Amino acid sequence: MKGSTAYKSIQKRGLHIGLLPEMAAAVNPSTPITLDHDLDVFPDAGRRLTVSQYAEHVDDLAARLWAAGVRPDERVVIYKTANADHWMLAAAISRIGGVVVNLSPALDAATVGVLLQRVGLPTLLTDGTKLDVLADVPLADLTRRVITSAGDRPGAVCLADLAGAPRVKPVVRPIDEAAVITHTSGTTGIPKLVVHTPRTQGIRLVPQWRLLSLMRKKETVAIHVPFVHSRMVAAMSLALLKAYPVLLMRETDPADVAEHFLRHRPALVEALPNSLMEWEGLAEDPRAPFGSVKVFSSTFDAIHPGTMSKLLKASHRRGALFFQIYGQSEVGPAVGRAYFRRSAHKANGRCVGWAMPNGAARVRVVSRDGNPPSEQNPGFIEVAWDGLAKTYYGEQDRYDINRDGDWWRTGDVGYRTRFGCLHMLDREVDMIPGVRSSLEIEDVVLSQLDELTELVVVQGPDSQPVPVVCTADDKPLDLKRWRTAAAGFPQLGDPVQIPNAELPRTATLKVQRLALARRFQERFEQQA
Repeated sequence: MKGSTAYKSIQKRGLHIGLLPEMAAAVNPSTPITLDHDLDVFPDAGRRLTVSQYAEHVDDLAARLWAAGVRPDERVVIYKTANADHWMLAAAISRIGGVVVNLSPALDAATVGVLLQRVGLPTLLTDGTKLDVLADVPLADLTRRVITSAGDRPGAVCLADLAGAPRVKPVVRPIDEAAVITHTSGTTGIPKLVVHTPRTQGIRLVPQWRLLSLMRKKETVAIHVPFVHSRMVAAMSLALLKAYPVLLMRETDPADVAEHFLRHRPALVEALPNSLMEWEGLAEDPRAPFGSVKVFSSTFDAIHPGTMSKLLKASHRRGALFFQIYGQSEVGPAVGRAYFRRSAHKANGRCVGWAMPNGAARVRVVSRDGNPPSEQNPGFIEVAWDGLAKTYYGEQDRYDINRDGDWWRTGDVGYRTRFGCLHMLDREVDMIPGVRSSLEIEDVVLSQLDELTELVVVQGPDSQPVPVVCTADDKPLDLKRWRTAAAGFPQLGDPVQIPNAELPRTATLKVQRLALARRFQERFEQQA
């Protein structure tokens, strides 16, 4: 089977991640998959697998899960320590017709308890470490059974004990029924559970398939995104179908990242914006760990132009580009934009891109007040296409609030230029009176102060915009340099510096702006 044939099959029948490793093995069984850590569920497997071995492990795990009692249509919540085996376990669940529910290991016990209750007596697939975290959660009342991928616990079924279980035939889920459930970032409270079907997952591959066509050779793709995220489904699916060697990364330490990049020389790197910011310093490494990279790719959040410029200048490849995708779990990739070495530093960070051609999403901006949307009067950003998530699991009413026929309201506000570029200014819930765009302020100031590792403008007491800053190694902020960089924004209050470790983040490293704003409000009320 050729990669293009497998891709056409997915477009017709939907993306079933339980069948994907086997399909990829049929394209090229020797394609390497390299890890920067050991697999918890297969500790002796090593860190370098072929796609054929990978598919074999998935089939093995599917047999063990079946032996543990998991059956088609059953919801299986995966909440375990961050590890590449998460995706293997998800594929194994899908392979026997189960519905995968991915929960981030960054979620606390109380939140996991709420989500288990919402899902309704699922099987919980976890490990000993996370069972210790859930010690006070009444799992006996909230789950059908508990299975551990690593670590024995009383009352739980251990997958290791089921080695050698008889293999079972794959079960293919209906194309428009729930297949994989992921959750939103939780920046505004308890995360919502987003339902993806084989059809919606397959459709989301269309615009990204064309991006990978920029790579003419079978060069390594480095993937550093959360294993639980819907983005991981697309990233792994595309790489496997294209038969590209894959470097699956968990570690974020720049020194470790540099060693892996130097050893494997990736041509494409997909990572979280905050991870790329953390790796900026590697652009000065004389060994040139980014020298082999032709395409940098990122989604989740808009990335600052200064970061893109540093990374592109560190590449030795002709025509190197940074491709940014704007979207969210509910809509997938909505618009995209390429940035290049000579112009990235001058880019407007609020311009997140143009609608992608041929079967991709449609985007519009809707008025908030009856007047036409514009730069001075931004509107609601909405997206329509067949790749929209089907619903919020257990919260249909909450989903319906954002759905208007074919159109989904993203919760972001912005405008479109006369050339069609979508500018995203802020999340609606994060808008501050008198501030056109908090994100724009952050782009401008961050580009002038290399010592900042993060800048977040939030609404403080009396609606004043408060800049919260973090610095490299938590060194004291130079207030003179700050005042010079922020001179164009006189509405800002005095900067508040906090340690990097105290910045509240989601599982995808997004800053929880509302939580940060509440912290200042509570402090103000205590002092009043």
